[in-house]
Amino acid sequence: MNREEALNLVREFVKSESLVRHMLSVEAAMRFYAEKFGEDVEAWGLIGLLHDFDWEIHPTLDGHPQNGAPILRERGVPEDIIQDILSHADHLGLPRDTIRRKAICACDEVTGLITAVALVRPSRSLYDLEASSVKKKWKDKAFAAGTNREEMEHAAKDFGVDVWEHVGNVIQAMRRIAPELDLVGNIQQ
Repeated sequence: MNREEALNLVREFVKSESLVRHMLSVEAAMRFYAEKFGEDVEAWGLIGLLHDFDWEIHPTLDGHPQNGAPILRERGVPEDIIQDILSHADHLGLPRDTIRRKAICACDEVTGLITAVALVRPSRSLYDLEASSVKKKWKDKAFAAGTNREEMEHAAKDFGVDVWEHVGNVIQAMRRIAPELDLVGNIQQ
């Protein structure tokens, strides 16, 4: 499966633009790290892009992401990519024993917090967002309360990257696609 086919699959199953933007953000972060580590950028990108494609049809842990796996298989997604996608779900208990599996876990949750911080800034942009701004909001547990900071810290540590370096890396990755994420804001590039 190539990226265009994967994006078509996402568009088929996901109607929420915010969820699509989340998956695009995780894709961008995965691509960033694949480049950084000299890995297969396309495969890493597919993992990020497809990891939540089934959330709207299986919106509980009883179904997501395991009930999406058969759909991915029917569409020709390679089994190793499917297994990596499945590994991002703690409740499935799959080992995160590869760098890709550690990466998807580390990149998933943090993109939501970064997006939330960007949206409350006067600029509403990723272009002037720094990790220090995310760090300030991190301490406010009421802010983006749905994001799990402990999970983000643990995932970054397991991935072998300092959490604030990781936040900075993911911001850089998301900047690459800021227009697609509707996070250009009022800053001209």
